[in-house]
Amino acid sequence: MGIRTHGGSLAPGGVVGDGRYRLLAQFGIDERGGAHLWRARDGQLRRDVALTILVGDPADVEAARQGRRTLERAAHAAKFNHPSVAKVLDVLTLGNGISSSEGLLGIVVSEWTKGTDLIDLVNEKRIPPSTAARMVQALAEPVERAHLSGLVLGLDHPQRLRVTPDGRLRLAFPGPLPDSTLRDDVKALGAVLYLLLTGRWALQGGPPAIPAAPRDPQGQLVPPHVLEPRVPRDMSALAVRTVSDGGQGGIRTSAAILRVLDKVASAEERTPKPPENVDPDGTVWTTKKPVKDAARRRKLALGVSALVIAAVAALAWVGMMAISFFRDDPPSGPPVNLAEQSDTKKPGGHGDNSNGDGGDQGASLGDAVDPSEVAVYNPEGEGDGVAEAPNAVDGDESTAWQTDKYRQQFPAFKSGVGLIAAFDEPIELGGVHILSDTPGTEIEIRIADSAQPSLEETRTVASTRLSEGTTKIELDEAVPGEYVIVWVKTLSGEEPELQSRLAEVAFLPSK
Repeated sequence: MGIRTHGGSLAPGGVVGDGRYRLLAQFGIDERGGAHLWRARDGQLRRDVALTILVGDPADVEAARQGRRTLERAAHAAKFNHPSVAKVLDVLTLGNGISSSEGLLGIVVSEWTKGTDLIDLVNEKRIPPSTAARMVQALAEPVERAHLSGLVLGLDHPQRLRVTPDGRLRLAFPGPLPDSTLRDDVKALGAVLYLLLTGRWALQGGPPAIPAAPRDPQGQLVPPHVLEPRVPRDMSALAVRTVSDGGQGGIRTSAAILRVLDKVASAEERTPKPPENVDPDGTVWTTKKPVKDAARRRKLALGVSALVIAAVAALAWVGMMAISFFRDDPPSGPPVNLAEQSDTKKPGGHGDNSNGDGGDQGASLGDAVDPSEVAVYNPEGEGDGVAEAPNAVDGDESTAWQTDKYRQQFPAFKSGVGLIAAFDEPIELGGVHILSDTPGTEIEIRIADSAQPSLEETRTVASTRLSEGTTKIELDEAVPGEYVIVWVKTLSGEEPELQSRLAEVAFLPSK
């Protein structure tokens, strides 16, 4: 049983919300509104959530009023849905999940955002200007949509933002300040751009973990290109114009910043970049890890196999010659051609421990085609193991993509989850080979016409249950498609320990 916390003693292991939420780790404090930002565990639904905990004295009339205003705004935001904004799941108030003795004014409960702290990211490295512009552009889109509905999101504090595994900025701790305005959201976009470019925060009330942006003797913000010469001047001016409260050329709406961001990001991406890491003699080098090329590894494996077969055949021929030399009688029976025998043993796809018969696969299927991109497909929310999705096609059997652990079988929580593979050109799909150590997983192979389809927009072309090792799925006839989904319909295991894992997935075209 956890210890019930009080406003001044929030600590990991404590519980709030009538004992439902156990505090795991604190991710910051927005001092302006007494908002403590926590990751917690929902003891009822067995999932992690983000808590924006408003700390204050309920007897303080003004503090209680401001707390109620923040909670009201958060409740309105619960109706807003966008991938770059964590969904508000619940709002706890005094007498409704919070007692007056806890030293709390309220709690905003939202879905947990996997990924990295924004502050950790900028402390680790400076973001390339074009990447920074695209990240802020993706964050500006929900701001524009929310403002059209009259909603203030309240993203004007860097610790409220997180970076998802696919590189998107996301408002992870909703709960706007009681007096924040639409203009404050727009200024926050400029401040986030300034932060990504310089590592400094350009608004008041920032966290002590990052330095404040410098200002000149007239109190004007120092442009980012002065601090970081690599920043293009037009992008530097964009950040300053967005944060600025007045003057000519100020950007005051999210629609305006979206237009300018797209323009400056496109211009930056078109600008030729000189090669990095060039030695004085002109040699270009890199410290990046070699790219895992699954096709090259397969070709190498086939080549080695062919050499081994040839060597075995040669040794067998020498042995037979030696036996015939010492025998008195010539050997009976038809002549044996070892080379022809070895040619009939052709490698059969992705992995040697196949569980299918694979009798004529060599005649009907071609070599596996590597997708240009693989991502988690979860049309009903956030995906499972988003960062590990490429592991399923990296040619390394020791790495894998796996689902989250579930206590109940699909479709109790959701209908399923899977991987979607995109190809540069449509593939005439003839089969799929899946290496897995979670037998019993029910798989559907689906074809889609877009990168983010609803499940109803996809069509099932094959289904099976995985066995231990490699399961070979062959289609009755080739199906053309640019997007192929490997859909996990039923998880492996037994309640309450359910999870499926795919180590390697190979997409084979029909010959």
